[in-house]
Amino acid sequence: MPRVALVTYDPRPETSKDADLPVLLEALRAAGAEADAVFWDDAGVDWAGYDLAVIRSTWDYSWRAAEFLAWAERCAKATRLANPAGVVRWNTDKRYLGDLAVAGVPAVPTRYLAPGDPADLPDDHEYVVKPTSGAGARYAARYTPEQRETAVRHLARMHEEGLTAMVQPYVKSIDTGGERALQFYGGRLLHASRKRAVLAPGTAYDADKVAHPGLEPWTPTPAELAVAERALAAVPDAEELLYARVDLVDGEDGEPRVMELELVEPNLFLFLHPGSVPAVVEAVLAAATR
Repeated sequence: MPRVALVTYDPRPETSKDADLPVLLEALRAAGAEADAVFWDDAGVDWAGYDLAVIRSTWDYSWRAAEFLAWAERCAKATRLANPAGVVRWNTDKRYLGDLAVAGVPAVPTRYLAPGDPADLPDDHEYVVKPTSGAGARYAARYTPEQRETAVRHLARMHEEGLTAMVQPYVKSIDTGGERALQFYGGRLLHASRKRAVLAPGTAYDADKVAHPGLEPWTPTPAELAVAERALAAVPDAEELLYARVDLVDGEDGEPRVMELELVEPNLFLFLHPGSVPAVVEAVLAAATR
């Protein structure tokens, strides 16, 4: 009987936002595993007592990135961690988009402004400013060139907190075609979804956003699947990936580009794709008994 930890966050006093967690726990137990939901920052957990720790929904990690990465290293020394600690470290900093671009993967053009860098912002097109370490559109906003003063204050706030900012052109196709999320599990395409634009004009960078508005099932095109597979092939230690989500948008030429590559704690959207649960369980059990 394999022992599996589904690693999550401590939501108290609120309830967890991970709707997939109870579904996976029940399915793993029904398949014969001993499965537990475990808080990543619970100092009392004996990680060596598990055959596999799957990072499932550690959705507070971006506020505590250094602490989370230290935990991932410790956990990986005690048991098999999915995804591996090296992949987690690489993926928690969105400067990985630069690595993908260097590897020839079509990606949204991105510049990085670290604390101390001048506020070099576009003056001829709409753009997005967000931190290289973040989740749920935290500290993200879109601006026109006329909103430069607000964008500069946004940059200053992030730099005061030691955050590096990323600046990207606002991809207008999101307003019409949305953003597509291709999810992989056990090395195979699991399912795909589409969501609508997250960043509405005029929304403050520190306002709460709906992370996945208008979510719906999606059938990926051959071009989308090809770009997603190229992105995954460019990941260091990609052969050890248990799960991945590749978020795609269309560039000005109409071809798909990587907006984000989520290898840490992607929402699986199993409530939208209940038929994917058996495939996830099969892949988790295979990793736990490897």
